[in-house]
Amino acid sequence: MSNVLTLTLKREFFDAILSGEKTTEYRDITSYWTPRLENKEHDTIVFRNGYNATSPTMTVEYKGLTIDRDSNPNRYALLLGKVLDTNNVN
Repeated sequence: MSNVLTLTLKREFFDAILSGEKTTEYRDITSYWTPRLENKEHDTIVFRNGYNATSPTMTVEYKGLTIDRDSNPNRYALLLGKVLDTNNVN
């Protein structure tokens, strides 16, 4: 059984990951994201474009987590691999 992280994205970022243009997803280092991302083992990320049951989704290979120290403030950088599956994508 794989460990899946599920994240919701705006359409522009969803499409950029789907096309392969965007290979890193960022999240702020906050008390919300820290326990969800640090010291966790994930195999894949399911990205959703919306909150409806029929919203487009894609499953993407998860390559790891780093901290983007070039941004201000620092933020988490989720490294993405290839798109493994899609659902309801137009």
